[in-house]
Amino acid sequence: MASDLLLEIGAEEIPASFIVPALEDLKRIITERAAEARLKHGEVRTYGTPRRLAVWVKDVGERGEDITREVLGPSAKAAFDKDGKPTKAAEKFAESQKLSVDALLRVQTPKGEYLGAKVEEKGRPAADILKDVLHAAVHGINFRKTMRWGDVDQAFARPVQWLVTLLGGEVLPVVLGDVKSGRTTYGHRFLSPAAIEISKPSDYEAALEKANVVADISKRRAQLLEKVRAAAQQAGGKLMEDESLVDQVTNLVELPNPVVGSFEERHLELPPEVLVQEMKSHQRYFSVVDGNGKLLPRFIAVSNTPVRDVNLSLRGYQRVLRARLADGRFFFDEDRKTPLEARTEKLARVVWQGQLGSYAEKVERFRSLSVKLAGWTGHGGLQSTLERAATLAKADLVTGMVGEFPELQGVMGREYARAGGEPEAVALAIFEHYLPRTAEDSLPTQDAGALIGLADRLDTLCGIFAIGKGPSGAADPFALRRACLSVIRIVLGRGYRFSLSQAVDAALEQLGPKIANVKRKAGDPAPREQVLEFFRGRLKALWTEQYRTDVVEAVLSAGYDDLVAAHKRLQALASIVGQADFAPLAAAFKRVVNIVEKQGKDVSRGGVDSNRLTDEAERQLHSAYIQARSRVTDQVKADDFSGALKEITGLKPTVDTFFDKVMVMAEDKDLRENRIRLLVEIGTLFNQVADFSKIQSEA
Repeated sequence: MASDLLLEIGAEEIPASFIVPALEDLKRIITERAAEARLKHGEVRTYGTPRRLAVWVKDVGERGEDITREVLGPSAKAAFDKDGKPTKAAEKFAESQKLSVDALLRVQTPKGEYLGAKVEEKGRPAADILKDVLHAAVHGINFRKTMRWGDVDQAFARPVQWLVTLLGGEVLPVVLGDVKSGRTTYGHRFLSPAAIEISKPSDYEAALEKANVVADISKRRAQLLEKVRAAAQQAGGKLMEDESLVDQVTNLVELPNPVVGSFEERHLELPPEVLVQEMKSHQRYFSVVDGNGKLLPRFIAVSNTPVRDVNLSLRGYQRVLRARLADGRFFFDEDRKTPLEARTEKLARVVWQGQLGSYAEKVERFRSLSVKLAGWTGHGGLQSTLERAATLAKADLVTGMVGEFPELQGVMGREYARAGGEPEAVALAIFEHYLPRTAEDSLPTQDAGALIGLADRLDTLCGIFAIGKGPSGAADPFALRRACLSVIRIVLGRGYRFSLSQAVDAALEQLGPKIANVKRKAGDPAPREQVLEFFRGRLKALWTEQYRTDVVEAVLSAGYDDLVAAHKRLQALASIVGQADFAPLAAAFKRVVNIVEKQGKDVSRGGVDSNRLTDEAERQLHSAYIQARSRVTDQVKADDFSGALKEITGLKPTVDTFFDKVMVMAEDKDLRENRIRLLVEIGTLFNQVADFSKIQSEA
């Protein structure tokens, strides 16, 4: 009979950012280890609060499944001598399998005939399996930081207080640090501090709710959001939505209880981003806005317990915030006493990256590159705005406000530029060159900020790859993946047409003095190739979220130097690849490409000699190609890739006839090479849109 499994690790308050990753680790380890032991189970649920990490596995089988597996021994040649008698090898193998030599099987393999045996492996009882599984799970959580306590030789996020491990109604023996497992858990630290005995896993969630703990993260999050929205409405406004703050506060409390507070209206003179950041970063307060999105002098704090004396609680919340806002006002007033331009000199003393120099040097590089990008994209008229905005783009890094709140870089640059009388286009570009800051963030609204942002990120990408510090596995200390995706999003979003490889070359040229003496391992690709391949990988990862992998690969293999054109080619190809008649079309094109790949490298020089086209089918194909080539070239230049594909697909009947009636690999060398050159030219025509050899017809 199936039973449920419950694991709960109780601890001192675990940091909010640790909870979800830890639960993912627990779930992964339990399900993987159970699968390895062939132990079937049902749904897996996770629960988490600051004081607990828990997993509930439903319908765990009584034991692992039995299996019969085939074990290979020595080859038949090694197992028997010339007289057919078993050798020591055969006898030893039979003995290891607890069988007689006569009971062994003869198994045919690609390497020849071998001796084999069928071994029945009985599944272990669930309780035995789960002891090992839970031990691996509780000791296998990968916390970003851990600590030790007392004389316990065990590291964990915070000191472990209790451990619950139930299979049905039975406790499974597991030890974590100095804590042995049982069935005792605890509710809310202040509202329900008494011990709670859990009789079976299905009682867990209800028992905690009765003890004032909402253990289900999604349920607690929904409650939190509902309550803070209602509180904002009561305060005369609406909640400023902030998903990351909601997630964070959800894992700071076990029972959310919002309280509405206020601050002095005079602080609204500060930039709203400053007020929001002061409330969010230091206090985890939610902001309140009016119907037009304007910040109100209200905030919502979330307590872990119901507030008995609201006024007393508010005085505490407001006193702390008052001090923070006073600091913000001080920084804001002091920073404005020094113009941004005067701060740029300090950037020479701020290191961007040890081998690549200071921020002042970085600014020089991306300022020059932004002007080049403007010329390539048809925005040369922005040169003066670009040069001024780029010069000031990083100056706010040496202000007091950004020193206190790094998240406000760009925001404060914009505000201080406005205060200093800079043109609005310059102020906006300073802010927007940081956009997008995240995958969900908005793109720059103006070209100046977009172009400076591209130049800044290209300088970063090329510089870091050039000194050999590109991403490795999950490690990406310079956030190059995010920078690369931001470049792609900006280029596609703004529709910029320029050569990516030319931009990379320009960035590397400006980095020349910094990277000239960098030693590289023999065989490593040059920085240019590394950066371009990195872009290819990011494009593939991004586009395969929406399109078939083989279609994306076909487009990228045909080139992606013009990102906008590559995206348009992808959209055009994706629109026809799923059609019923595309499979035979792809097969025909693939045949052309395959022959070209195998034979075309040595004979591709020179064009087709029309005088050597002796067969009617090859003359017709050449004629059809000549007509299509002109139209496809014009359509590609006009970005009409759907039209180009339609034109290319029109060649299919002629291509089919060619392969049916013409022997490409003719004995006559000149004839053979001329036919291959014809296919090379047709393949080149196809490749203006995609490499059809990458298309999987059966997909």
